[in-house]
Amino acid sequence: MSTTVDAHRLERNAVGLAPTLFQSITHMAPAAAVAFSIIVGVPYAGGSIPLAVLLALIACLFVAVSIGQLARHLPSAGGLYTFSSRGLHPYVGFLVAWGFMLAEPLVAPLLYLIFGNELAANLTSHFGWPTWLWAPFAAGAGLIVWFLTYRGIRLSTRTGVALGTFEIVVFLALALTLVVAAGSNNTLSVFGPNTGNTKGWGSVFPGMIFAILAFIGFEASLPLAEEVKEPRKTIPRAVFLSALLIGLFYLFCYYAATVYFGPSKMADPKNGFVFLNGGDPWSGLAQAVWGPGLGLLAGGALPAFALLGTVATIVVVTIYILTNLSNLVFYLRERRGEFNLLSNGIVPIVGSLIFLPALIAAFGIDFAGLGIVPLSPPSNLAPLIIGIWMVAGIALLIYFVARKPERIADTGRIFLDDADVARTR
Repeated sequence: MSTTVDAHRLERNAVGLAPTLFQSITHMAPAAAVAFSIIVGVPYAGGSIPLAVLLALIACLFVAVSIGQLARHLPSAGGLYTFSSRGLHPYVGFLVAWGFMLAEPLVAPLLYLIFGNELAANLTSHFGWPTWLWAPFAAGAGLIVWFLTYRGIRLSTRTGVALGTFEIVVFLALALTLVVAAGSNNTLSVFGPNTGNTKGWGSVFPGMIFAILAFIGFEASLPLAEEVKEPRKTIPRAVFLSALLIGLFYLFCYYAATVYFGPSKMADPKNGFVFLNGGDPWSGLAQAVWGPGLGLLAGGALPAFALLGTVATIVVVTIYILTNLSNLVFYLRERRGEFNLLSNGIVPIVGSLIFLPALIAAFGIDFAGLGIVPLSPPSNLAPLIIGIWMVAGIALLIYFVARKPERIADTGRIFLDDADVARTR
C-alpha cells in the first residue's frame, strides 16, 4: 500500500537530461568546491594541485562508468546502496547506506554555512553589518532549499540549472582571465608530481583527498530514477557528464590559479595561496584582475571545514570503490553474457586502484616509501570518527540480521520496478 501511495506522489517523466544533469552539478556546488574544498589540498600538493584534480577526475569518471553499467539494470532511487546490495551482498548495502547517513548530512549544512559566512562577511566589510548575521543567513539558505524541494521536482531542478550556470560562468570567466594574465608563466609542469611541494607523490595523494571532496555528489541524480524520462539512459548520461564537465571545470580553474599565482609559491607555509587576501584567495585573485567590485563574486573567508570534509571524503571514496566492485561482481554473477572486459572489468579495477592511494593517505599511512604527508589536525581525527560510526552500524546490522532480516533484504529492491508493479495493480 505504501509503495502505491509513494508512486502517486512522484512526478513520472517530469524531467529530462539537462535538469537531471544539474541535479548532480548543483549537489557538487562547483563554485564552493573551487573556493573551499580543493583549496584545502593546496598546502599538501602545492604547485601539483592540478595533477591531484586530474587524478580525482579520472577516478570519478571510472566510477561514473560503473554507475552507468549498474543503472542499466538497476534504475533505483536507492542509488549506490542498492548497487552494493545487489552486486555484493545485502549486508554491504546496509553498511553503505549507514555510511551515507554520516556523510551526506554533512554536505548541505556546510554549503549553508558557506553561504551565511560569505554574505555576512561581505555585508560587514562594506556596510558594517554585525557578523552574527551568518547564522540567520545560513538558516535562510536551508529554508529556501526546503521550499524549492517542497514545491516539486520541476521548480527545484530549473532553479538549479539557472544558479548552477551562473556560478560556473563566473568562475570560468575568472579562470580565463587568469590564464591570459599569466602570459609566459603558463606551464604544463603543474601536471608533474614534484612541482612546488616537498614529497612528490607523497604530497599529491593527500592533496587528492580534497580534490575528491569536490566531486562528491556527481551521482546525486540517481534518486531521480523514478521521475526522469528514460531513466536507464538518462541517469547514466547525467552521472558521467556531471563528473566530466565539472571535473574539467575544476581542472581549468586550478590550472589558472596555479600558473597565475606561481607553482613554486602555492604551498609556501607563510605566503602560500591559502594566505592570499587574508585567507580569501579567490576573491583576491578576482580583485587583482577584475578590480575590487567583481571580486565579491568569487568567494569569501575560508571556513574551517577540513575535518567534516575529510570524514565525508573517506566514507564516499570507500562507497565509490564498493560501487566499482559491484559493477564487476554483478556482471560476472548475474549478467555473464553481457560482461564487457573494458567497462565491467578494467574500469572498476583501475578506478579502484586510483582511489586507494588517497584513501590510504587519509588514514595517515605511508606506503611504498613515498613519504606520505599526514593530514593536519583536526582532519586527522576523521578516521576515529568514522570508526566509531561504523562500529555502531555493524552492531545495528547484527541486530537486524537477528531480529528483522527482511529489512536488510529491502536494500536490494529495485524501487522503480516495484513502483511500476504497484501502479499496474
